[in-house]
Amino acid sequence: MNQTHLEAVRKADPQVAAAIESELKRQNEVLELIPSENLASAAVLEATGSIFTNKYSEGYPHKRYYGGNEFVDVVEELAIQRAKQLFGAEHINVQPYSGTPANIAVYVALLNPGDKAMGMSLAEGGHLTHGHKLSLSGKYFNFVQYGVSRETEMIDYDELRELALAEKPKLIVSGFSAYPRQVDFKAFAEIAAECGAFSMADIAHIAGLVAAGEHPSPFPFTDVVTTTTHKTLRGPRGAMIMCKQKFADAIDKAVFPGVQGGPHENAIAAKAVAFGEALKPEFKEYQKQIVKNAKALAEGLLSEGFRLVTGGTDTHLILVDLTKVGVTGLQAERALDEARITVNKNTIPFDSRKPWDPSGIRVGTPVLTTRGMKESEMRFIAQLIARVVKNHDNSEVKSKAREEVLELCRRFPFYC
Repeated sequence: MNQTHLEAVRKADPQVAAAIESELKRQNEVLELIPSENLASAAVLEATGSIFTNKYSEGYPHKRYYGGNEFVDVVEELAIQRAKQLFGAEHINVQPYSGTPANIAVYVALLNPGDKAMGMSLAEGGHLTHGHKLSLSGKYFNFVQYGVSRETEMIDYDELRELALAEKPKLIVSGFSAYPRQVDFKAFAEIAAECGAFSMADIAHIAGLVAAGEHPSPFPFTDVVTTTTHKTLRGPRGAMIMCKQKFADAIDKAVFPGVQGGPHENAIAAKAVAFGEALKPEFKEYQKQIVKNAKALAEGLLSEGFRLVTGGTDTHLILVDLTKVGVTGLQAERALDEARITVNKNTIPFDSRKPWDPSGIRVGTPVLTTRGMKESEMRFIAQLIARVVKNHDNSEVKSKAREEVLELCRRFPFYC
């Protein structure tokens, strides 16, 4: 943490400074298991809070609508060049503010309002922006929702192909927010080509794994790929769009001036820093450990009697079905919060319960791996989770677990 900047906040606004310091303490003293979160490096944090926040830079490098952008161009071009090295994309736009605007920009670039598209149902592992009726994506475009097999809880590519050929969408979206298995991007692209559709992959959750070769890449098969830049990629909150060169002009115009104004160049500077970190050899080892830790945590949870959706994981995340232990997702989330273990309640495929109190929880290993924890810690954490969830209304059990969590966190400090 940049103590110089924090001291300035303390002087200017003690209330906000106190909230920042409390959050710093919280992050240091909890086991953070939400799979979409991570801990950005001090360098990424400092770049995010840099003086680039002061600059307007509508347009693209060397084609700006404002003067004084020569150094803005440097950091934006660095971010683009490094992202190309990581992912092998032909064209990259690093300006999207977050994953939702990135996905909407792709739809704006490739579809007209009312056009048919396909995306995975939110209830079965997809994302709001993949066509949910409450999202702009579902309001302005005609999304057909696909899901997983009831028997395997995995994607059935034959069924997906049949649905695509019957519906003839203009765009097919792959990539998910609560699907623990590897995605066959080549199969998605082939199905899209067969029915004359564009192929799009949203790799927000697995971008770090893809960059490190721990998950198959959507390139060179997929037309357009979106990702956030935090999660497993461990950068600042933000996003980018990667695509084949033939879509570059349409994508850039859809981002600006289509759905955004001036880019947040402080975030883009932080993206450049994060991509530089991801190009180092230790990043690949980090991603390998994320997967090892997820598998160890999954094995530990199975040994404690939990049922896992699909039976396990290939990635950084695990979807736990709590039905047979007689606890709801909301009860588990709240009890684990009291024990300083942070997870999120989550629906499971074909869930009979409502999203506000579903049958499952979603857990992941990026943050714990960033802190340096390994398989032995994952097995211990599985025991802690089991003890708390199965005794969710026992304050003594939760208090004891909280002490054990704090002891473990002190062994693996991050922000000091």
